[in-house]
Amino acid sequence: SEFFRKTYEPTGAFNGKQFEGGRSWAGARPEVRAIGYDVHGVAAHMGVLRRYIKVGDVDLLVAELGLYGVRPDLEGLGIAHSISVMYPVLQQLGVPFAFGTVRQALRNHVGRFCRKGLANILTGVRVRSTLPDVYPDLPSTTRVDDDVLLMVLPIGRSMSEWPAGTLIDRNGPEL
Repeated sequence: SEFFRKTYEPTGAFNGKQFEGGRSWAGARPEVRAIGYDVHGVAAHMGVLRRYIKVGDVDLLVAELGLYGVRPDLEGLGIAHSISVMYPVLQQLGVPFAFGTVRQALRNHVGRFCRKGLANILTGVRVRSTLPDVYPDLPSTTRVDDDVLLMVLPIGRSMSEWPAGTLIDRNGPEL
């Protein structure tokens, strides 16, 4: 949780606050975590969660990639390596695709990884999520992100089989 606070606070105080009190997740809890260490402690982290999403009118099993972070002194060295390390795990999970959303500010960083052909960036796709701290006595609250980059990795199917649609419904909180 300390790693996430230090990694996410520079992007906004609220982003780091989510990880107070030892909480090591922001929304949905990951099924698998890849954690890289060096002599200074946690160097990088990526979480994976299998879930069904709805792309347009199609229900689709995916592995959602999230809770991505690289220690600030190592930025620029991480996402391509992190996803490459996770690729065999994604294959073992038996999903047709992996996907994740990133801020527009990471376009160049993610774009370098996508040029290698392992992933694709989709634009113009909105993503609807349930807010993570939903209370049982209150109606569900949702958020729609329309300024994110969607990164899709074909795992068990080809990219041509990704369904058409301009809205993805996570059917739960983001990872």
